[in-house]
Amino acid sequence: MPDRPPQDATSRIAARPSMRIWSLELVVVDGPSRGATASVATGTARVGSAQGNDLTIADPTVSRVHCELVTRGDSIALRDLGSTNGTHVEGVRLRDGEIPPGAIVRVGSSAFRVDVGHEPAFVELSARDSFGELVGASLEMRRLYAILERVAPTDATVLVEGETGTGKDVLARSLHAASPRASGPMVAVDCGAIPENLVESELFGHVRGAFTGAISDRKGVFEEAQGGTLFLDEIGEMPVALQPKLLRAIESRTVRRVGAATSRPVDVRIVAATNRPLARCVNDGTFREDLYYRLAVVSVTLPPLRTRRDDIALLARHFHRALSGDAAPALSPEFLARLASRSWPGNVRELRNFIERSVSLGMVDAPVARGSRPPPAGPLPSLDGMLALRLPLKDARQAWIESFESVYVRDVLRRSGGNVTRAAEQAGVSRRFLQRMIARLGIKPAEVGATERDFAGDGDE
Repeated sequence: MPDRPPQDATSRIAARPSMRIWSLELVVVDGPSRGATASVATGTARVGSAQGNDLTIADPTVSRVHCELVTRGDSIALRDLGSTNGTHVEGVRLRDGEIPPGAIVRVGSSAFRVDVGHEPAFVELSARDSFGELVGASLEMRRLYAILERVAPTDATVLVEGETGTGKDVLARSLHAASPRASGPMVAVDCGAIPENLVESELFGHVRGAFTGAISDRKGVFEEAQGGTLFLDEIGEMPVALQPKLLRAIESRTVRRVGAATSRPVDVRIVAATNRPLARCVNDGTFREDLYYRLAVVSVTLPPLRTRRDDIALLARHFHRALSGDAAPALSPEFLARLASRSWPGNVRELRNFIERSVSLGMVDAPVARGSRPPPAGPLPSLDGMLALRLPLKDARQAWIESFESVYVRDVLRRSGGNVTRAAEQAGVSRRFLQRMIARLGIKPAEVGATERDFAGDGDE
């Protein structure tokens, strides 16, 4: 009989990385629901009069989705979600800010106290630095990956919220590719780009003769996505009159083509996305409450790039390799530092467009020694070279505008010797306006053969 291995030889299960957050304890202290409580371990809680909130307050002066609380380290962030009567703390109306534990929050005619739990909760983090096409190693992204890893094998409906340019369509594609439906179709439809009178036909299809111009039967996107994933982008733009039909299709998994007498079964997974806060839309009546909760079976938010600056260099290298190939020289530390200093209001999309423009115009250069002047600039690149032809039309148009501004401002600065005042006069704009453009475009004095003193100009406004 073989010897029993020593106890120390037992393999240990590796603990998955996690992030500590404080749970929330909410208690209604005034109003019709006085005494109602809610304990939320996820670190995010929504309060309102509608069923489905973490804390439901039965008060007609409380909006359906009134406000949201999020724990951030040792603080609690409070955000009003477009409520009718506002959210007040110590008599001050608060739209977005931090509150201390123990604060009394007044919503309508009711009030609740916010406390942190006695024991911290731990939110699982993924060990990866990417998920499909999504790239990022920050805590925010790794927390998101952990959710997507659990959701991907299921058919749960997912609502993706986030600012324009954060990559909601990329998340939808990545989720589809990681799911058992990966071999099926991935069909995307922009709900905000379809004329209102054609939305129903686009979603559910139509039969011949259903309306003028319907010369043959046509499938809708629900049927086209059979066995796969249907991505409803800009779902917040869906006309209110069609929202009940969309809700019925999602719940029954059947669709009826326009003009048809019978319904057809469909097997699709729904991923919806919006850059509009749907909770606000629910409050102002432009989005149905029941559809909102039906879509938000799993709700995730893509963070803006400004809140995950550690990912900027990683994303820049990723886009640079994709556009230039693995054999291209690495991006210089100075170039990456310049990227990290920008605010990126257009988020990841703006960063990608910037990298593509830089590659196209040869602006991904080697580091410039401090105080040195680069050689005189050659002729401007051709206009064809400035076009990001591989992007969708609206993104290509924006990239074109940014490319033109970047080339124009650099050229006028070179012609003026780097003096901002003279450059503004040549461009026909105010000095302050040009300074804002220079800051937004991230132009440094050395790039245009100037010094810091040249850039300062003579101080005229």
